This record gives sequence, C-alpha cells and structure tokens, in this order.
Amino acid sequence: MPEGHSVHRIARQFARHFVGERVLVSSPQGRFADGAALLDGRTMSDAKAVGKQMFLEFDGALWLRVHLGIYGAWDFAGSVTQDATQRSAGGRMGQTNQRGTEADAAAASADAARDARSTVVGEHESSLASIGAPRRTRLRMAEAEKESVLDDAALEGFPPEPIGQVRVRLLTERAVADLRGPTACEVLDPAGVQAVIDALGPDPLVDDPRAGEERFVERVRRRRTPIGLLLMDQSVVSGIGNVYRAEILFRARLDPHAPGSSLPAELLRDLWRDWVYLLGVGVETGQMLTMDGLDEQGYRAALRNRADRHWVYKREGLPCRICRTNIALEIAAGRKLYWCPSCQEGR
Repeated sequence: MPEGHSVHRIARQFARHFVGERVLVSSPQGRFADGAALLDGRTMSDAKAVGKQMFLEFDGALWLRVHLGIYGAWDFAGSVTQDATQRSAGGRMGQTNQRGTEADAAAASADAARDARSTVVGEHESSLASIGAPRRTRLRMAEAEKESVLDDAALEGFPPEPIGQVRVRLLTERAVADLRGPTACEVLDPAGVQAVIDALGPDPLVDDPRAGEERFVERVRRRRTPIGLLLMDQSVVSGIGNVYRAEILFRARLDPHAPGSSLPAELLRDLWRDWVYLLGVGVETGQMLTMDGLDEQGYRAALRNRADRHWVYKREGLPCRICRTNIALEIAAGRKLYWCPSCQEGR
C-alpha cells in the first residue's frame, strides 16, 4: 500500500500538470460514470494530500477524493515529468521495487539525491522544477514509481487508449491521468472533505508542526494500545504504513509492544520529529530511505536495492545491523511487524 510520501508526490504531479487546466473526466470502466459526469469539463483548482488520502478540487466547490488502498495506482502520460530529485536518482522508485533505482548511471546521481535528502525539512517545494523540457512519457505512481518514454506510435495517438480497468480518466490538452483499483473514489462537497480530514491524525506536511506534534502525543498517551499498532492507526497519525512503522520504531529503539499510555511525552515528540524528517526525505527522493550516516557507496546501494535501504523491514531472520540478533517477524492486527528483539527490548 502506498504510504504518505507517495500520495504527496502524486498530489504534486497533479499540481504541476493539471491544476489550472480544464479537465475532461470520464470513467472508461463505467463504475464511476455518475461522478465523472459531475466533474467533466471543470477546471482543477487544487490538489492536496493528507496522509494516504488525496483530494483534487474542481471549480463549483466539488472535490474528488481518492484512497489508493492496496491495489490502486495512477498512470500519467503525455507531457509529464518526474521531480528533479526522482530523475536524478534514476526514475524507478518505491518500497516494493527490489532493484530500486539505477543510480550507477552517473556519479552525480547519488550526489543529487543526497543533496535533496539533506535539505528536505522546510524546503519541500524545491523539487517542483523538472530537468529539461517535458517529454511524451508514461509515469506509473503507486507504492512504486516507473517512468518510460512513449514510442512514436503512442505519440501520434495521444491520448493513449485506456489500458485495463480504468476507474477514472482525467484529460487535459497535454496530459492524461488514469486511476486503477482504488479503495475509495468519490465526489465530495467541502463539508464532506472536511469530515474526512477531521477523522485523520496529523500530517507533518499539512498540519502546523508544533500543533501536529501535540495532537500526536495526546492521542498516543491516552491509549493503552501497543505503539506498534498506534503508528498504523490513521486517526492517530497520518501517512505511516508498514515500512515507516517498522523503521521509525527501530530508529527509536522502541519496543513495538509498549502501550502508548506508558511512553514518556518526550519520547513521543522524538517519534513525531523523526516522522517529519523521514516523510520529507521520502517526498523529495521517492524512496523510503531510513538509514542515516551512509557513505557514498552505501547511499548508492540504498538507492538501488531495498535490502540496503532499511534497518529491519523485510529482514526477518537476518542479523540486526547493530547487535546481530536475528530480526523478528510477527503478525500484528493482520500486518507484518519487523523488529529487533534485542535493540528494541524493554524501553
């Protein structure tokens, strides 16, 4: 399932290529025909993400809400580009992509991505610039991202024909976005949008950082639920999924079974601030890079391969990078939880 950084990146694509444009909206699959008819021909005026939820605003005070869920994805085609930091890192990204990016294509690749990583907090808009002129490309954005250049036949036939079960197609003169397999896809008025947002926990890229921190601490400390479950609860904090949950807890050396109400407020503030940092890195690079202090060779390896990118995620049975204890795997509320029984015990 795409985590918060992916949804924010998708919202940026819409901000770059669709906001301010008149959009033709259709439902090739037919399952969203009524909603498409409400939005067809309107101008998109805003695109924003809150956690794993994305909201596209159209004139007339109508919003399209999308939650990708486990299987959802957006395909962009036409004169679209990835973020500069995405393309410097290679163009293929996401936590499920085993080979990661192709950073060895040029020595500058790792340097550019490292520069982006070091400046993410407070400078999220810097990646809105693109490298070079827009090309006719196809860009798949979900939990992984992949860009490819359209061939001559595709160029002549723009927009390309919908492929597969496309729930929603958004089309401008220069770009098209196809939505497949979402968990949620609906048209809302402003009150409906606010109701969805009010039910969500704080998002570091949306909420005031200090106010978000206070909301997070308060919501965790009033519950005896294990912190490993609370971090996945979108009403407690927005955007954290299985990967970030495991990595944030390890970075804090925190037992995932510790009840939220037992944790000191200062420790929870540290967790929030680490989420602020990691989310910023993810939005800028397109990768859930959770290991700090890597040299150039290690950083290149992390960009290429998930096995070199995380402390504990997907490393069950392998020795901990710190203490050499085998990483444990258990099922918590139906999801896989990875953790080190030694480094994360008893705190």
